[in-house]
Amino acid sequence: MPMSKGLARFNRVVTNRTLGRIAPWMPGFGVVHHRGRKSGRDYRTPVNVFRRGDGYVMAMTYGSQTDWVKNVLAAGGCDLETRRHLVHLVEPRLYVDEKRTGMPAFVRTVLGLTNVTEFLALKLADESSPR
Repeated sequence: MPMSKGLARFNRVVTNRTLGRIAPWMPGFGVVHHRGRKSGRDYRTPVNVFRRGDGYVMAMTYGSQTDWVKNVLAAGGCDLETRRHLVHLVEPRLYVDEKRTGMPAFVRTVLGLTNVTEFLALKLADESSPR
């Protein structure tokens, strides 16, 4: 089961403000830049993210029903600030992986302790893709 909504609220108010400042350069973290599908507001959400093949995979630590995930799916992509680079990602795809095979060993163990099995994969956009 993903983390609780109460913990999610605490993290949004307290943890994300701190993590949001250091996540863009920390290995295994990044900041998703997305626009609210209803409000049109711009948001920045810290995430666990890992480079895989022609894109990136994000662990859904709060499940796939969070607003930021819905925003990325509705928009068909997002920008990701990771390892001091800003990349444009497209073709979001949610999937379930009970064994967390796409994650590094240590991360697989941590995600296993919290029973995280949902992931969001996105591809790197080519140079001509609109933002």
